[in-house]
Amino acid sequence: MDHFPIFVALAGRRVILSGGGEAAIAKLRLLLKTTAHITVFSPKAAPEIQAWHTAGKLCHVARQMEPGDALCAVLAYAADEDDALDARTSNIARADGALVNIVDSLEDSQFITPAIVDRDPVTIAIGTEGTAPVLARAIKADLEERLPQKLGTLARIGKTFRKAADVLPMGRARRDFWRDYYFNSGPKASNHAQIHATLEATLNKHVATKAREAHIAFVGAGPGDPELLTLKARKAIDEADVIIHDRLVTGEILELARREALIVDAGKEGFGPSMSQEHINGLIAEHTQKGAQVVRLKSGDPTIFGRLDEEIETCQAHDIAYSIIPGITTASAAVASIGQSFTRRGRNGSVRLLTGHDIKGYADHDWASLAKPDAVAAIYMGKKAARFVQGRLLMHGADRLTPVTLIENASRADQRVIPATLETLAYVTAVSGPAVIFLGLAPREAAQSLADLPQEEFA
Repeated sequence: MDHFPIFVALAGRRVILSGGGEAAIAKLRLLLKTTAHITVFSPKAAPEIQAWHTAGKLCHVARQMEPGDALCAVLAYAADEDDALDARTSNIARADGALVNIVDSLEDSQFITPAIVDRDPVTIAIGTEGTAPVLARAIKADLEERLPQKLGTLARIGKTFRKAADVLPMGRARRDFWRDYYFNSGPKASNHAQIHATLEATLNKHVATKAREAHIAFVGAGPGDPELLTLKARKAIDEADVIIHDRLVTGEILELARREALIVDAGKEGFGPSMSQEHINGLIAEHTQKGAQVVRLKSGDPTIFGRLDEEIETCQAHDIAYSIIPGITTASAAVASIGQSFTRRGRNGSVRLLTGHDIKGYADHDWASLAKPDAVAAIYMGKKAARFVQGRLLMHGADRLTPVTLIENASRADQRVIPATLETLAYVTAVSGPAVIFLGLAPREAAQSLADLPQEEFA
């Protein structure tokens, strides 16, 4: 991030601009939304600028800017659309202590003006570091369409009510009240009087409501791509006071949490350093019983190899309410990435989800049925158990040429698909990222090529 986004206090402060043409008018249309004292320097100014001067909205000085003109100014805009004049304005303003923006010159500007969605006092600034103004305008147009025009009115009236809301305890209780007002009851009111009445009624409802009971949501974070999160999962993450997450939950997903939320890394690694399950259970009990809204964020789907039952038993032992929000399991994302389906008429009518190891070590399975030609399985946590799995299958008569596919970092930008066979399985598992191994499935292109070969080649 080369430009740190901030909102500058301009109420009653000086802003100067040098220029009288179209570039100047474009900047002034934004600046006139503020309560700054605006001074425009230009020997000739467009009729719009002259009209704003006559109306008292700004002060137009009909000359070029001179040293000292930017004293006490917080911002200065060079908008003469002439390189030499803009450079002169920049030098004068910098010497006088103002921050300078040179229109259409990202490299020489000390700050940039973002695209703005204005629902005063709600303001959304959209910046692309100057690299993609068309993209910024597209995002602005999308937000303009989504946000109701009276959002600003709701915010202004809500501001006058903040002291009254102090009757609610700090933290979750107040956030629930304001969320209810802004996103549920408030938008239904049609005028100022109704908004005031709705605000008071909403507060009374929340004051009368008992404190929210201890609750935890077991949320599936999916395989890693934030776009594969369910809407319900995103909402739970956004509302969480505490997020206890697994090692494989990506940073992009954790970025969706509120800045105030406590983020707890409860990572586990097979045959490596881990937070004990007892410690995780203790964290669940501790934070929920304090009244926090807790999210236990698990990679993939919480019901698949997530030790969910043990954590639910903790909830039952401490009388903690819980809910389960399913997620897209890694195997589903991985099989989609190779253009295959888990089941196919005439090939297999079932699929097995296996783990390569459990708390006791390498996991044992029904190897005889897995060794059959039509068997399809997804093996989680199987990298370090690859030789064990390979050996057991070969011992039970599996074909050495059985297709095997390893997918590392399924759904993520750095995803890798590594085709192999049962014979070469142990040689392709030296990968650093999380991986799922498919037994009996090859990427569609490879599988199709194999099917097209003359059958005598396999005799």
